[in-house]
Amino acid sequence: MPETPSPVRRRPLLLGAAVALAAPAVHAQGSWPSRPIRFVVPLGAGGATDIVMRILAPKLGEMLGVPIVVENRVGGGGLVGTDNVAKSPPDGYSFVHAAVSSVVIAQTLYARMPYDPEKDLTNISPTVFVPLCLSVTKQNLNVTSLQELIDEMKRRPGALSFASNGTGATSHLAGANLLRLTGCRAEHIPYRSGAEAITALVTGDVQFAFDIAALHGPYYRDGRIRTIMATPERQPLIPEVPSSAEAGLPELKAYSWFGIFGPGGLPPEITERLSSVMGEALADPAIKARLDQQGMPPMLGYNLARFNSFIAEERVFWPPIVRASGARTE
Repeated sequence: MPETPSPVRRRPLLLGAAVALAAPAVHAQGSWPSRPIRFVVPLGAGGATDIVMRILAPKLGEMLGVPIVVENRVGGGGLVGTDNVAKSPPDGYSFVHAAVSSVVIAQTLYARMPYDPEKDLTNISPTVFVPLCLSVTKQNLNVTSLQELIDEMKRRPGALSFASNGTGATSHLAGANLLRLTGCRAEHIPYRSGAEAITALVTGDVQFAFDIAALHGPYYRDGRIRTIMATPERQPLIPEVPSSAEAGLPELKAYSWFGIFGPGGLPPEITERLSSVMGEALADPAIKARLDQQGMPPMLGYNLARFNSFIAEERVFWPPIVRASGARTE
């Protein structure tokens, strides 16, 4: 069931003298932008989409020569904030930093949506790739590898459970995809956040869970859980943990990604310019280092054509996984 929208929280990021100095050179290139630009984060403050946007915002303001306002509009698993931008004027002053869930997965997950991601949004640029890892509890499950987990699920069909941070979330779909690919059965238990899901894993209320290495890593390193697989490749935060291919299931891919989108009908010159600026910002060594430290590497080298092709591929990849999970929201 979609969440109830919470009050909008505005936290302006004003860049002061640096913006003022940069503005004349930037504005000489055209009339856009000439005033502050709003970037909506459709999920909660302090979450991954929010963190990434706030890392990028000062650099974007410096490059564009105007203040950047980051605004959290929470509700509907990301749909409320995304819809707000989809219904904004296509004038280049409202964008959304959305996750794959609200621009791809939602099309299969929700019976009705307030916007059409393919018609009501303009693709601008990806920001970060968010690989997931698989961990198991040490309280009531004695497995040390992916194959041992699969063997245990086949030995006791339906007896094990896995956590996620919500029905239809990528952590849920990763677990559902694991079951789909291996022919196993396990119970899905959704929680309200990744923090609640990891607590359930630590205590043994659930037996396994997928999530980002930045969340699971500290519990893995202090011995409270056992992380048995990273996907789709080994991850720098947990370099000794095998990849899905090394673990014996190369076709298993568990990840999310974030990107910048504008309202449908955005002028091509604004789309092209912001796409180019985003690419430069993501490649900035200081920003790249900060994103890598969060376990969310920037998606570099994506021009508009490549980003459009990537999204088209994603719209083929996710629907079978959503349908196999049984997730459906009215």
